[in-house]
Amino acid sequence: MTLRFIERLRDLVDGIDVVLSDIWGVVHNGLEAFPDACEALHKYRSRGGTVILITNAPRPADSVQRQLRKLGIGDETYDAIVSSGDLTRHYVADHPGRKVFWLGPQRDYSIHRGLDPLLAPLQEADYIVCTGLLDDETETAEDYRGMMMQARERKLTLICANPDIVVERGDRLIYCAGAIAELYRELGGEVIFYGKPHRPIYERAIELAAERQSHAVQLGRVLAIGDSVRTDLAGAHGFGIDCLFVTRGIHAEDFEGIDQLNPAAVKELFGHPPRALTRQLRW
Repeated sequence: MTLRFIERLRDLVDGIDVVLSDIWGVVHNGLEAFPDACEALHKYRSRGGTVILITNAPRPADSVQRQLRKLGIGDETYDAIVSSGDLTRHYVADHPGRKVFWLGPQRDYSIHRGLDPLLAPLQEADYIVCTGLLDDETETAEDYRGMMMQARERKLTLICANPDIVVERGDRLIYCAGAIAELYRELGGEVIFYGKPHRPIYERAIELAAERQSHAVQLGRVLAIGDSVRTDLAGAHGFGIDCLFVTRGIHAEDFEGIDQLNPAAVKELFGHPPRALTRQLRW
């Protein structure tokens, strides 16, 4: 299978009722919005399509929406947001009275809003909620090996609120909660992942899309958009939907100067190929 790049989203959405779009790397890079991508999603909606943003942000959807607004991304760009943070909150709410060791930066504190969890040190906790590294500007997962070994000795379950290993911040890649979770799993620890590529976030997105359209959604009429092989592409394939892969994101170096991919390159880069490639999302 030879994969070629498409220039415009409009060339791919005939027969597509729902778009499940990644956020970080597709509509912004953490510091600035991508106006062409936002316009593309808005114009798709204006034709009657439904856009659900699905993100591995370890924060509630309303916090994600506030960040989008600060970046100048209007509410008209999408119909709803589903975040891994919301799914993690459901887990915490379903386990009242249990002590939580929270690992993550202060900016993620909104994940606890309204839940009043019993936060505790690692030595006293019943389980871990990981939203990220304490200082993702300077740290890597290896800085947490000792902590994770202690958690493994206590047989604590780690709830990963962001399965991403890395994410773009401007022109740099920074580590996310997924890096710590994968280290913990390598050490033999139990990890529960919320977010892409795991099914619950897709199931919730389809529920919201069905509510907007007032009828059941056919998976053959759904298109995922994302820039990560490990989360966006693998998640779409596992859920049984097509994916438009955006190459300007975290895999940008792999696609520099490439106009099409031969079958060997497709297999090496993707395993399960996307429906199409695009350098950046535009209408």
